[in-house]
Amino acid sequence: TPLPMILGHEGVGEVAEIVGEKTDLFGRPLHEGDPVLWERGVMCGECYYCTIRKEPSLCPTRKTYGISYSCEEPPHLLGCYGEYLHLRSGHPMIKLDLDVAPEVLVPATCSGATAAHAVEQSALEPGDFALVVGPGPVGLFVLAQLLDAGAGEVWVAGTSADGGRLKMAGQFGASETINVDETSPDEIRDAVMERTRGVGANVIMDCTGYAPVVGHWIDLVAPGGTYSIPGIATPQDEISIELFRTLARKNVRLQGVWVSDTSHLWRAANLVAGGRYPFEKLITHKFPLEEATHALEVTESKESVKAVLLP
Repeated sequence: TPLPMILGHEGVGEVAEIVGEKTDLFGRPLHEGDPVLWERGVMCGECYYCTIRKEPSLCPTRKTYGISYSCEEPPHLLGCYGEYLHLRSGHPMIKLDLDVAPEVLVPATCSGATAAHAVEQSALEPGDFALVVGPGPVGLFVLAQLLDAGAGEVWVAGTSADGGRLKMAGQFGASETINVDETSPDEIRDAVMERTRGVGANVIMDCTGYAPVVGHWIDLVAPGGTYSIPGIATPQDEISIELFRTLARKNVRLQGVWVSDTSHLWRAANLVAGGRYPFEKLITHKFPLEEATHALEVTESKESVKAVLLP
């Protein structure tokens, strides 16, 4: 991580200045004052993954505003924790004509986009039973994306510290919520197997970002199902998995999810704008830019679901 840096990779903004002519992804001219979203990742657009595989999220030179750039590098303003952000020439942008408060769209730019990518890779089929572990912003977006993709039923699991988030999962449409501090593994397994007629969960979305959790849940995946780990975004300790029993014999897919691309951003933004889910409830705290450190503190303590800075 190149220090010093301006943090912030999720953002919504208003065009402050344009050099030359600029259009959004739909060819609509952009003007000063237009509200916009932008792709948080910076991909080369020329490599094997960008052009042949059509998976720009795997671009080997991919960088991210607010994560990969030092503010010592020109043009310096390269993170969202600021009054201005400088986007490179040709960067994908979407002009907003949606009747949604900008702060509600902020989490769509990463949490929501990553969730859309995860559900796309999950091989979910209409009517499938899904389980989300970890009801943070990614987990709640995954819940909504699963339901929107046709899941028949989605359960959400979390700890006692996630009490408010589990309640919110119910408001988003979760069929059941599970407090793992109050429910034994055997009780959880029995409940899942009873509900699925002994089959198991077709899709498990592990959004915790904590590798040891995998061993607690992967046995609940149905044969032919998917165990997805969109929460893993930083290096983790190694874990042990019995490959034959948990994966090979059941033909189970253990699916990594690395970031997202602009198609996922578009899906997430439209999901928020659609109004089917109460995404405005995710934004539990708002702070001025001067209180960014406090915003990080309430995020770390789980006092907030999503804290937003208003520069």
